Amino acid sequence: MSQNLLNRIFTSIILLSLLFFVNFSNQYIFILSILILGTIICIEANNIFLRLVGFKSSKDMMLKKFNFKFLTLNLITFIYVFFIFCNLSFEIYSNEGSIFFLYLMCICIFTDIGGYVFGKVIGGKKLSKISPNKTISGTIGSFLFSLLPLIFLLNFNYLDLEFNINNITFCLLISLISQLGDLFISYLKRKSKIKDTGKILPGHGGILDRVDGIIFAVPFSYILLKII
Repeated sequence: MSQNLLNRIFTSIILLSLLFFVNFSNQYIFILSILILGTIICIEANNIFLRLVGFKSSKDMMLKKFNFKFLTLNLITFIYVFFIFCNLSFEIYSNEGSIFFLYLMCICIFTDIGGYVFGKVIGGKKLSKISPNKTISGTIGSFLFSLLPLIFLLNFNYLDLEFNINNITFCLLISLISQLGDLFISYLKRKSKIKDTGKILPGHGGILDRVDGIIFAVPFSYILLKII
C-alpha cells in the first residue's frame, strides 16, 4: 500500500469523525463549522482565480493594476458559498434534521468513493479531457455507491425511508450533481494549471478538492426537497 493511499485513508477517517462530531453536536457548532468551511473554500477558490487571470501569487496581484475579472469571480464565489451553500446547509440541517443532513453528505461521499474504487479497479475509457483521472466505469461506480446510504438507512429504519423510485432518483440526482460539481472544479483547476486547491489535507489536497461536489449538491438537494 502506497504512502499516498495511507495518507488518504487516515485523512478520510479524521474528516468523517469531524463530520459526525459537527453533525450531532448542536446548531451553534454546526453554524461555526459551516462558516469556517465556507471561508476556507473562498480562500482556496481565490488561489485558483489568481492563476486563472494570470497572477502567480497575491503579492504579484498587488504589484499589478486592478483586475475586474478576478474581483468578479471572488465576489460571485463569496455570495454563492455563504448566501447559498452555507445558508441552505443550515436550512436542511434545521428543517430535515441532523440524520438527514448526514444522509445527504454520505450520498456525496459514497459517490466520490465509488468513482475512486471503480476507476482504480476497473479503469477503462476516460470520461472527459477535463479530468483525465475520471473514467466511465468510475461514473457508474459513483451512481451505484450513492445508493448505499439509502440501503444502510433502510436496514436500520432511520428517516422512515423506503426503497422506492423517488428515493432512488433522489440519490442518483444528488450523485449526478456532485459529479458535475467535481468536474467543474476540475475544469477550473485545469485552466489554472494547478493540481490541488491546497495542501491542508494529506493525500487529498485542499478542502475544496474534497467538497467540490458537495457545495453544488446541497443547494440542489434543497430544491428537490421543495419539489418532492
